[in-house]
Amino acid sequence: MRTTTTAPDPAVATTTGRAGAWPLSVAPMMDRTDRHFRRFLRAITQRTPLYSEMVTTGAVLHGDRDHLLGFDPVERPLVLQLGGDDPGQLAQCARIGEDWGYSEINLNVGCPSDRVQQGAFGACLMLEPTRVARAVEAMRVAVTIPVTVKHRIGVDDHDRYEDLERFVHVVAAAGCDRFSVHARKAWLHGLSPKQNREVPPLRYSEVYRLKRDHPQLLIEINGGVTSLEAARDHLREVDGVMIGRAAYDDPYLLATADRDFFPEASPSAPPTTRRQVVEAYLPYVEGQLSSGQPLGRLTRHILGLFARQPGARAWKRHISESAHRASAGPEVITDALSRVPAAVADQRLS
Repeated sequence: MRTTTTAPDPAVATTTGRAGAWPLSVAPMMDRTDRHFRRFLRAITQRTPLYSEMVTTGAVLHGDRDHLLGFDPVERPLVLQLGGDDPGQLAQCARIGEDWGYSEINLNVGCPSDRVQQGAFGACLMLEPTRVARAVEAMRVAVTIPVTVKHRIGVDDHDRYEDLERFVHVVAAAGCDRFSVHARKAWLHGLSPKQNREVPPLRYSEVYRLKRDHPQLLIEINGGVTSLEAARDHLREVDGVMIGRAAYDDPYLLATADRDFFPEASPSAPPTTRRQVVEAYLPYVEGQLSSGQPLGRLTRHILGLFARQPGARAWKRHISESAHRASAGPEVITDALSRVPAAVADQRLS
């Protein structure tokens, strides 16, 4: 059953014009950054830009858009990530995304999965920069919101800095608003998507060099960033930092993100405690349950809230063992919270 969505209304979009430099964002992640996780994150950070999961052009054009594209307005700024290689279809989907109120459109040129390769898009498009450029140009003509590209530093044996620079040069000429660069190359064969996130070594220096050689471009770095301290270090070299799995496994690491990275747009209120995060998420859970969503879909994203804290194991165990019961309701979450020491639940970061 579908969850609550916004109606397509371009008037409520929060970002128009071309991209600026977001100092911090949360990466698009398949089977992770769905609307429930994004809604949960908004109880921790209100300013950090979020991304949808990758949605293929075929799904947007022929699937259930309410299910695929719907979101709550509080999730903005929110970027729609598209997967595809046909400029006309991508332009049409970008226009649909803008009509739904997304803040930006991002083209996936980094996913190495077999399914994506069979569709001739994702990371394999790094070998065809001209095709990517045509897609970017078509999308820019179709929408007024920014069009960006997320890609790797290379694929297979095409991983010299010169290969990366040529790709960026060609796509930049088409008007790409920002390059989000995963600082690992991708192996199109022989490694799983998970291994492609871990096995190829991180080569941050090449992303730094790309920014030095092309200071006029907006360059965002992604890959292996596990803390806000590390993000601040990267910002000495590039325009923005994208945090992925770490933000999913330990979402509370973003508790000071608004204050530390978006000070002009954020109030001076102290960071929210973990208990307050739970309390802010509960009304959403109750609303989703009333519309037919199973509790397990809503709780799987919150298991990492107490990562590395006393009581984390009890919190995760109770939710994991109880959320899938037929009668499970919001009390599963409140009962799990009661198993965490109060000093941990109410700890406020300085």
